[in-house]
Amino acid sequence: MKIFYDKETDSAYIELSQEKPTGVVEVSEGVNIDTTDDNKIVGIEVLNASTKFSIDTLFRFEVDRAA
Repeated sequence: MKIFYDKETDSAYIELSQEKPTGVVEVSEGVNIDTTDDNKIVGIEVLNASTKFSIDTLFRFEVDRAA
């Protein structure tokens, strides 16, 4: 997984796979899910990202694995 933030365009992209997306689903205004032909989610794009969450939290993460 890779996370990208473009300050100039205020857009964030969370790359979940290196597969090439073939489609996109808008789940909310300015939030798009990139998918493949077989409906795998390969990325999440957030436009106007700083209005939707604190950019500082974008680069922090926790891993909580269920037993």
